Amino acid sequence: MVAVDTATATQLLSRPVSSKDETMRRLAHVLSRSLAAEGVSDDLIDTLEDVLGDRPAPAPANDGRKLNSLLLRFGLPLPRRQQHTRSAPPLSTEEAARIATRFNRATTQLMQVAPHRVAMYPTDELRRLLALRDERPSEGEELSHLRRYALAIVDILDLMGDDE
Repeated sequence: MVAVDTATATQLLSRPVSSKDETMRRLAHVLSRSLAAEGVSDDLIDTLEDVLGDRPAPAPANDGRKLNSLLLRFGLPLPRRQQHTRSAPPLSTEEAARIATRFNRATTQLMQVAPHRVAMYPTDELRRLLALRDERPSEGEELSHLRRYALAIVDILDLMGDDE
């Protein structure tokens, strides 16, 4: 135990004391700035690349080689290549849930970090991000929903700029 004389005790007790609300606001501000300084994880970047990257579609069963050989045999011109409208293969339920969980965690982080990393508060972008977080896609629409969600995250990351 330490003994304090009356003059020191009077000086310590006369200092202004902050309210708990003010202290908590300062602490939240400092912690938010610290979180903003940490940046975006590589895991999020990898997940964004997975969702926005090209997903290999199954090759068409009939590529027309037999027809082309017949046309060439008779001296006829080959038909122009037709563009096959291939849709990306659907995500598995587990993979879609894993990606959605990762994006939900990123949304929480971006809601805290973005205001400290942009010049003007990104109201519309954050509103869009929250709407996509709360949206529940129907079966078969998971990939398009996750791509929209990923693009909303990328929009906010673009506003935040590069921290390096």
